[in-house]
Amino acid sequence: MGECGLVLPAGAPAPPAGINSMSWLIADADSGEVLAAKDPHARNRPASTLKLLTALLSADQLPADRVVVATQADANQDGSRVGLGPGGRYTVRQLLTGLLLSSGNDAAHALAVALGGVAQTVEQMNELAARLGARDTRAATPSGLDGPGMSASAYDLALAFRQVLSRPLLVELLGTRQADFPGFGDRPGFVVSNDNKLLGTYRGALGGKTGFTDDARHTQLDAAQRGGRRLMVVLMRGEQRPVSMSEQAARLLDYGFTLPPGSPVGRLVDEAELPEAAVTGPGANPEGLPAPPRAGVHATAQGWTGRSHEAGIALPVALWIGLAVTVLVVLGALVARQRHRQDPAP
Repeated sequence: MGECGLVLPAGAPAPPAGINSMSWLIADADSGEVLAAKDPHARNRPASTLKLLTALLSADQLPADRVVVATQADANQDGSRVGLGPGGRYTVRQLLTGLLLSSGNDAAHALAVALGGVAQTVEQMNELAARLGARDTRAATPSGLDGPGMSASAYDLALAFRQVLSRPLLVELLGTRQADFPGFGDRPGFVVSNDNKLLGTYRGALGGKTGFTDDARHTQLDAAQRGGRRLMVVLMRGEQRPVSMSEQAARLLDYGFTLPPGSPVGRLVDEAELPEAAVTGPGANPEGLPAPPRAGVHATAQGWTGRSHEAGIALPVALWIGLAVTVLVVLGALVARQRHRQDPAP
């Protein structure tokens, strides 16, 4: 799974046309088999798809009926907001609804405060990523708004998405098309709608998460169930034209359902399989993330995107090789000069 370009099973048909996302991955949510991918470990900005880590922490640590009182700081968050107001009272379930349906950055901030504060939540997000084996990920904000060093990969987002799909509350919310949301002060309650366009239009759609920032461009995750299989797709750094991100996700899901199980190109690692060093060692340090594994299963690499996750190590390796060659040349010249001095004159 460390290859660049397309990673496909042997003999698989070409992926569908119109996929302009720079990096993508199709996986079985239950078995963890990766069915196909393109640049799965390329590190890009995740945008709001990083909210999956915030959702996991909140669902696991906060009671769903706990009431959180919103603040002006919550309401002042940049970007997309569900509509929290200072003094408004919201349950954790309602905040998760605003987080997942409307991609509310205000809801992300309120949940982060409830988890112990923004800085502590970001630290927990990075710790969770390390426990999941998401070694390409560095969180900088609870909402996915761009921050210094923020990164993730399609492989890592698939690890987080797979965890979300194992939490009944989060699965329920991802598949909710509309929900009532409370008002605040004199403002009455209102209805929030799910911004995932595949719900209601794609057969078997379970829901997902979208995201956008200027740096990240468009990111999208979707899951669907057919014939007893639950597949999920992750797309990063895509554009809405000429083919929309939702259509790209639908085409890749269709493609995934045509690929037979049992011939994966790799597998999403399980937390129990990770060595302790991957959780408590360098992998847990967001400043020193180790490189992802190189080996794939029945993998073929085709093409080149120019954004390899290995770009950061290619230059140092080249420098070391060049230095070694230079040293050998200099040593050879010195030996030849010494031999010339010692040879008797003719």
